[in-house]
Amino acid sequence: MNTPWLQRLGDGMRRHGRVIRGVQWAVVLFYAGLLVVPAWLPLPDSQARLLDNLTLLAQFLFWGLWWPFVVLSIVLFGRVWCGVLCPEGSLSEWASRHGRGLGIPNWIRWGGWPTVGFCLTTLYGQLISVYDYAQAALLILGGSTVAAVLVGLLFVRGKRVWCRYLCPVSGVFALLARLAPVHFQVDEQRWKANDGPRLPLPNCAPLLDIRRLQGASDCHACGRCSGQRGAVQLIARSCNSEILQAPRKPALAWDTRLLLFGVIGLAMGAFQWTVSPWFITLKQSLAQWLVERDWLWPLQDSAPWWLLTHYPQANDSFSWLDGFCIVAYLGASGLLIGGALMGLVRLAARISGDRARYWALALTLTPLGGAGLFLGLSATTVKLLRYEGLLLEWVQPARGALLVGAVGWCVWLAWTQLADLPLARRCAASACLLLGNGLVAYGWWLQFWGWNL
Repeated sequence: MNTPWLQRLGDGMRRHGRVIRGVQWAVVLFYAGLLVVPAWLPLPDSQARLLDNLTLLAQFLFWGLWWPFVVLSIVLFGRVWCGVLCPEGSLSEWASRHGRGLGIPNWIRWGGWPTVGFCLTTLYGQLISVYDYAQAALLILGGSTVAAVLVGLLFVRGKRVWCRYLCPVSGVFALLARLAPVHFQVDEQRWKANDGPRLPLPNCAPLLDIRRLQGASDCHACGRCSGQRGAVQLIARSCNSEILQAPRKPALAWDTRLLLFGVIGLAMGAFQWTVSPWFITLKQSLAQWLVERDWLWPLQDSAPWWLLTHYPQANDSFSWLDGFCIVAYLGASGLLIGGALMGLVRLAARISGDRARYWALALTLTPLGGAGLFLGLSATTVKLLRYEGLLLEWVQPARGALLVGAVGWCVWLAWTQLADLPLARRCAASACLLLGNGLVAYGWWLQFWGWNL
């Protein structure tokens, strides 16, 4: 949908690139302050509050506001965060202007790095309690930022190789951006015609082929190419269009693996293990088994804080058994939920008579994946605000509405994706996907309602 004010906004982003760069450096400084300063401060005591303790305030700003609403912003506006605000991207691009400018080796181009990075970062973050301790946040996020700068110093001048191939959340953002109601549309035929205005070629930092760009999943929405050859403009579109037009081909293999096993399966385990009675049962059973055999060393909490959570001054230390149980629980969550969803989606594709439809059908679960991430991340927001004495009685109904809405959206996408089938086969295939959505919704129901009854 061609909306003039959106087109003007996109063109304005190109014209005011210097302002955007200034905003980027302001975000870098704010980000550095949130990460570095609290890591050098003592742990807050039990009487500390948000407004009188810098560590708690930084924790709330970073995990309670920043990350949940970054996820929400991707769904609403596409990857504007990546192109305009992300401090890692800004630093990586800045470093690349002064680096060696080497070519990109083939191993970096492997499509599985965002999936592997997301899974390993999520798992490691739980082992060292990244949401609760500033040192852990500095280690993971600061380490990621250092890696982004190093990659920038090595490969391709003036580009964001880290963001394109290696960033642990780039795959997640690419998935969620498919739902955005705005994107930079490229008219390839008009581009080829090479009509005016004859603007200088933009620097596409994430190394995209602008002429052939389709959709919002890869575009960082930085606005640098807006108006190029009269073929690029920011437009409004249906939130469903990119999902429903997804190609039926294995090129989406890593996208679907990340969605099913990472964004849905592993992330659910990461958000729920602290309240799961299944986790407690697993830990107690293994502890009893170890004691009966006089194997007591796994029950010790002697690991350093950068390997397992170790803050005895806060009465919070993980034993080796805790670490094993966390890995086992998250691994089982990712494999069991992701495997079940993969099986149900493959069955739906088989019922449809076109197994290649699997890739497109799997992407219909994207809204539920995004809702799950927001629910899990915002749980930290709610927890910190309740520590301040706020009751927030509206939170549970809001969670329920979000979950029901996401399931309904996914089911409608699947039903529409199967519109070319006879009614009986369409209903049977849709039932498989409805069952998959119900499985995920049940997992979130357990965390926020079932285990709290």
